[in-house]
Amino acid sequence: MARRPSAAAPLFLGSMAPMLLDERPFDLTEAGWAYEIKFDGYRLMSEFGAGRCALKSRNGSNASLWFPEITRPLSNLKLFKGGPYLVDGEACVLDDTGRSDFDRLQERARRRSWYEGAPTVAFCVFDLLVDEGVDITEFPYEERKARLKELFTPCPQNILVISNFDAEGQTLFDSAVVPLKLEGLVAKRLGSTYQPGVRSTDWVKVKRKGAIPPERFKRSKP
Repeated sequence: MARRPSAAAPLFLGSMAPMLLDERPFDLTEAGWAYEIKFDGYRLMSEFGAGRCALKSRNGSNASLWFPEITRPLSNLKLFKGGPYLVDGEACVLDDTGRSDFDRLQERARRRSWYEGAPTVAFCVFDLLVDEGVDITEFPYEERKARLKELFTPCPQNILVISNFDAEGQTLFDSAVVPLKLEGLVAKRLGSTYQPGVRSTDWVKVKRKGAIPPERFKRSKP
């Protein structure tokens, strides 16, 4: 007789792969797009609800024990009812101005656990894929974003919901990304669906020149 799965086993996390960014020449003045600040971190998906939380890295590793400052508030968010929920985001170490510091994150993530003196990791969440057990990946971007903001209101400690801006992308890039020396923007097509495991032209990464040093690509991510 087959064993029944544990009640704590994630229902969606194991089968849902993250949607990937396209990187191509992009006109930031083109209509029909929303923009999010691109944070420099480790991609994570999290399933939580009813007092439980699990994390998975982009390559499928079980990251549930790596960042207790993330799993704890997510476990407590819907402690008594609700869920499961599945969200997509980036684990980041943020500096005093809110910029992501990849070098400090790399050192922390290498240990795969909390340790004395470890920098605090924030979970920068940008999409909601499962809402109260319902797969909403086919819902339009704007509705998923609205539900995500509602879910995290008020927002727990160490969780940051990434805002979307409908302003012209070039203006946002010139007024925020360049002077603050951010990594860049992610352009997301209005009305688009979430496409698990697909490198879609509906999500486009627009990097600031010089934002990522060449040696970064020699480093491994979990």
